[in-house]
Amino acid sequence: MPALFEPLALRSLELRHRGWVSPMCQYSCDPDAGPGVPNDWHLMHLGSFAAGGAALILTEAAAVNPEGRISPRDAGIYNGEQAAAWHRITSFVHRHGAVDAKIGVQLAHAGRKASTYWPFSGQRGSVEASDGGWTTVAPSALAFEGYSTPSAMTGEQIRAVVADFAAAASRAVDAGFDTVEIHGAHGYLLHQFQSPLTNLRTDEWGGDEDRRNRLTLAVVDAVRAAIPDSMPLLLRISASDWAPGGIGLPESIRLARQAAERGVDLIDVSSGGAVAHQKITVGPGYQTGFAAAIRKEAGVPTGTVGLLTSAGQAEHAVATGQADAVLIARAALRDPHWWLRAAFELGHDLPWVPQYERPAPALVLTGRA
Repeated sequence: MPALFEPLALRSLELRHRGWVSPMCQYSCDPDAGPGVPNDWHLMHLGSFAAGGAALILTEAAAVNPEGRISPRDAGIYNGEQAAAWHRITSFVHRHGAVDAKIGVQLAHAGRKASTYWPFSGQRGSVEASDGGWTTVAPSALAFEGYSTPSAMTGEQIRAVVADFAAAASRAVDAGFDTVEIHGAHGYLLHQFQSPLTNLRTDEWGGDEDRRNRLTLAVVDAVRAAIPDSMPLLLRISASDWAPGGIGLPESIRLARQAAERGVDLIDVSSGGAVAHQKITVGPGYQTGFAAAIRKEAGVPTGTVGLLTSAGQAEHAVATGQADAVLIARAALRDPHWWLRAAFELGHDLPWVPQYERPAPALVLTGRA
């Protein structure tokens, strides 16, 4: 059996194989119909991957409070209406997955990168209050290039965010999700606290590495306590800021080790996003080395992402021990049945949903197909 299609168990969650869907923001919630409420677009988008053979599907970033949304059109999981809409989607995925698909929600807060225009709005930068924008928050009053300056968070606001993550995790359980992922990457709030490039605090939430990691680990503790012990917990991190003075692989290994000790079951390893002046060396599989190092040095399972588009690449990453799972995004947009095609290319059979199976010749001849 190809390594990519070997099963994987995380706590009590049995995953059919190691080909998963990476979170992808869709910017498709209708603020007038209910801010942060997923809709038919999300059902189609995520449901197509289930029918296409994905073993685990992670949703787009779902904000844990209104101010945590990346844009006014981003999803949330901070109220009952949103949770009910997500439940419709989780039920669909569970009912129509080709390989008993599972689904997880990515819990997020965008911090200083919140309240921005969505990519296809025709505008850039921070959304004006008159257009539905809001004042953003961050560890320090430092703006991301091209965005409005955030307010530095008070201790009370920081503790409230921890509680918001825990409450969102509880809603995720009620909404039928199989796992949750904490978003600690890409320059969003938790990453902003982790990076010395964006956290200039001198109190208990900033300064040395341990204090800069404190919020992320507090969120891990709170979410772990809010979900069943049988449910796995994932954490996405940026392994490198790709900028002088920022986070590097040694710091990320230490964070991953601490997170694993607190009950994180897999580190979803990405990179970048903290600052606009980052210099990323991009190429096929350019982040797999980060996942491999964290897997080896921190002793925790990892997932890898980034310009992994072919079955051969994904198979190589798992077979050589660089990662325990491969999460794809743009390749899945181009082909929502990527996993079925990858299995065929690697000489492995995955079941198709019955609606897409080729009918038996007898049915065709009798006119019943």
